[in-house]
Amino acid sequence: MKDAIYGGVNAAVLTAMGPDLSPDLNRMAAHARWLLANGCNGLGVLGTTGEANSFGLHERKQILEGLIARGIPAARMMPGTGCASLTDSVELTKHARDAGCPGVLMLPPFYYKNPSDDGLFAYFSEVVNRVGGGVMIYLYHFPQQSAVPFSLDLIGRLLKAFPGVIKGVKDSSGDYANMQAMVRAFAKDGFEVYSGSDEFLQQILAEGGAGCITAASNANSHWGGIVYAKRTGPEADAAQAMLTATRRAATSVPLIPGLREIIARSTGDAGWRVIRPPHLPLTQEQAEKVWAAWSAAGAIPLPGLAPAKAAE
Repeated sequence: MKDAIYGGVNAAVLTAMGPDLSPDLNRMAAHARWLLANGCNGLGVLGTTGEANSFGLHERKQILEGLIARGIPAARMMPGTGCASLTDSVELTKHARDAGCPGVLMLPPFYYKNPSDDGLFAYFSEVVNRVGGGVMIYLYHFPQQSAVPFSLDLIGRLLKAFPGVIKGVKDSSGDYANMQAMVRAFAKDGFEVYSGSDEFLQQILAEGGAGCITAASNANSHWGGIVYAKRTGPEADAAQAMLTATRRAATSVPLIPGLREIIARSTGDAGWRVIRPPHLPLTQEQAEKVWAAWSAAGAIPLPGLAPAKAAE
């Protein structure tokens, strides 16, 4: 897809925290700069991997403002703004718009299960009308986590009602057929489809999708950048194989603490292991497992980082 706003590789950025579980904006901004210098076209901040729903409204604003103040371009960020509360979703979306972000990633209202498409259409209509324009909304399809999927019919209705506002989707379902159906149904209208699974990047690009927004990009974005730049050929195929291998390595343990472990060992910064409950750091056995899996894939040391140090 040409001219996609976030076209390419977008990391679902980990949120760094201090010992008291408050956001560590200096550490997070440094990581964001490394991502942008090592294969990432954009940054999905405050998503699932960033533990957004473990942070309060004011903390989420503080994180976005803090990254911008530390030189991370607002134009390269897609903040997550979807909440169970309608008014919180509106407030965070306006905040992202006013900060200069071109788009936001929005979960459906996820507390009440099995809402109808009519109910979801009403919710997103309220959000769009209350925000009042100036920012594009990307739908976050992650039914395993939210238990509230976006049907093709609902997406079509939203696109018809709000052209140019409902701009794309992140599909974290792991169902390539669903991603493919979204591209075939809506990409012709400029709808940007992003895979939430690294293993589908090359396929979705060939299909006409816009790229990916993935957790493992926190550590494998170097190879994602090669796939996005090359698309086909031996170098792209090898890079895609690395994306697939590292994704499988990342999911061999609980994903978010596993990625924190990889970054902690790769940087020698144990602070990356700090995580908000109900998530927990990995056990020593899990930590060794995920490190061994990334090493076996050939992804250690991470390109652009200092040589890996021993675990602390």
